[in-house]
Amino acid sequence: MSVLWLVLALSCLVLQQVQSNKYEGYKIYELPKAKARSAVLDQALAVLSMNDTHYEVFSSGSQPARIMVHPEEQLNFVQLLDGHSLNYRVLNSNVGRTLRRQFATDRKLRNKFPYRGNGRLGTERFYSHGEINQYIEDLAQEQPRRVFVKTVGRSYERRLMKTVTITNGDGRRNKNVILVDGGFHAREWISPATVVYLIDELVNNLSENADLLLDYDWVILPVVNPDGYEYTQLSEDTRMWRKTRKPSSADCIGTDPNRNFDFHWNEGGASDNPCADTYAGSNAFSEPEAQVVSDLIHSHAARGKMYLTLHSFGPYILYPWGWTSDLPDTVADLHEVAQAGFDAILADTGTFYEIGSSTNKLYVAAGASDDYAFNAGFPISFTMELPPGGTGFDPPASAIDRMVKETFVGIAAMARKVVQKYPLA
Repeated sequence: MSVLWLVLALSCLVLQQVQSNKYEGYKIYELPKAKARSAVLDQALAVLSMNDTHYEVFSSGSQPARIMVHPEEQLNFVQLLDGHSLNYRVLNSNVGRTLRRQFATDRKLRNKFPYRGNGRLGTERFYSHGEINQYIEDLAQEQPRRVFVKTVGRSYERRLMKTVTITNGDGRRNKNVILVDGGFHAREWISPATVVYLIDELVNNLSENADLLLDYDWVILPVVNPDGYEYTQLSEDTRMWRKTRKPSSADCIGTDPNRNFDFHWNEGGASDNPCADTYAGSNAFSEPEAQVVSDLIHSHAARGKMYLTLHSFGPYILYPWGWTSDLPDTVADLHEVAQAGFDAILADTGTFYEIGSSTNKLYVAAGASDDYAFNAGFPISFTMELPPGGTGFDPPASAIDRMVKETFVGIAAMARKVVQKYPLA
């Protein structure tokens, strides 16, 4: 059977867009890591990653591939795998059932652990965009000399997008900057949760993190895509939404905000189909959320030393480029900082992260924020893909504490290496 036949079979089994967001009976299959997969399968995965009708490729790259398959296509999919002697396992036999259970748990946790407006968010549950905004406002009231909140824009649905700037309170101006954001993709709830934990550590644990704030200020945007993030919290039927919520055509909604930046925009790894999860947008910066991040990048580029955007899932620490397999001239600096994070996490918890360029370790992703920030002048620019949980994008609330603490270990180690490499002039 030819490679072409397999690719066409996987991509053309279904020609019409699935209208329902319900995941009852969907299964998630896990296939081997890249070294154990055939070239035929990897070509098929590349096609499937652009197809969100009856298939959704949750991950591929060098990590094990996870593919969610509609009930109507599971027999066809398994027959194709068996026909090529490709090993696999069913990671989740009913995604809809899993999401229902998680939502029931989340509702109970919201009642049990309400945000009380005291500048403290725990790791017991996931919080809404409104709660996160209120949290950073409360921190600024509690620590007026160290914490500063600024409204930097509005989403398509007019939600306020706010940054929090964290200092050590010494009043010195023109320090270097580390810029962090989370919540680009709506369903990646662990990203804003990790950002919240990072904020708490920098603000409320100054004694242990004083070196990170001596000559550096941290500017943090907790949720880049608040409309999509809030949409995923409506019900289990919307939980896997990825994009923004601005209409992209008469029939489809949303753009992938991390394919919408005006640097090699739509030159690979994105779709021209407005219904696709990786839709690049009608033009670069068609999404107000991407424009807000662009403005932040440019406003801090002169003093910015590291840009870090948190995603899931991996685990990966990825650096430019995402639009080409070529590597930057300063790849040694990028790798050195990433290695610091890798070493710290491995020593602390044993989790093994993959390090490398986005294209070479994962897939082509032109028009992404990390490439844009690097090109704008940040010498260190990373996408950190956190480990999977649940079906991949939906770790249960019980995993939050472990995951965010592990990630902070890596972030702190990378930041310390940045402080060492780029001292205040």
